[in-house]
Amino acid sequence: MDMLMPYNGSLTAEQFLYYEMRIVAVRYLEGKTVEEIIEDVKRDNLFQYPTERMINRLARACYRRIAALDNEKLVYEVANAPAETGKQINLYAMMRYNQLAREFMEGLVGVKYRQQDFSFTKKDIHMFFHRLREQNDDVAAWSEQTVTKLKQVLTKCLIETEMLDSVRDTTLKPIFISAELETGIRENNDLGALAAFNCFK
Repeated sequence: MDMLMPYNGSLTAEQFLYYEMRIVAVRYLEGKTVEEIIEDVKRDNLFQYPTERMINRLARACYRRIAALDNEKLVYEVANAPAETGKQINLYAMMRYNQLAREFMEGLVGVKYRQQDFSFTKKDIHMFFHRLREQNDDVAAWSEQTVTKLKQVLTKCLIETEMLDSVRDTTLKPIFISAELETGIRENNDLGALAAFNCFK
């Protein structure tokens, strides 16, 4: 099942959403529709947002990411696994759903892991977006403000999954992929994604 979307800047609003993903995954496994999940979240203030304004959009984004995993065991792990494992799977879900996240993780982070080049600077991210803008008209049309925000969101993904220590860090950490995620990626026959998690065996 190919859920990958064309390039879009939706990550500026959607971001990492790990805790929201856990909440939605539990209800997804119960067989609830996205509308029923949104109703649960609103009724019980499960996301603990100050207003309901963003709930619809972000709950739907979580639901689409979970569906994009196309692997019930991985959805179960998002809902139940320790945070370290769940966050890695959430990042993989983002890669399954969002073209920009996939290319960033495979084309920049995965390449660095493969080459054992652990330097990671603002210049690396800048060059990634520069190449993308040269290759794709949709990306070229994004405002500088959108690109700046996307750089921040993608960097935060690396911090959340402990590939970077902080926004100022310039060294990628050689992480270990969780066994659950590696199994799920292989079951999905999505082997290109393994490099993004420093897995080359």
